[in-house]
Amino acid sequence: MNGRDVARYLLESCKTLNEFESYMFGSSLNRVGTDFDILIVGPSGEPLSRLKQELKLAGSELPLDLLFMLPSEAVETNFIVRESCVSFTELAKS
Repeated sequence: MNGRDVARYLLESCKTLNEFESYMFGSSLNRVGTDFDILIVGPSGEPLSRLKQELKLAGSELPLDLLFMLPSEAVETNFIVRESCVSFTELAKS
């Protein structure tokens, strides 16, 4: 699977992702490396617990490297821009 395939698969399999912003970054965008670097930005609490369960099931056969951030953390660190993150929706359309 490539990054586009992983983004499409996770968007279809993990319905709770619609409550979050999801991105891919790092070497997985260049088809280098053996894992997919994923950033999930959104609320904590129950939505995050549900999402983690969905990702655990959907990603059981995928080499996912997951990073979770609250929206304020993503803004404060400028991580999305700094790491050239690409949204799942953009990847899925490509």
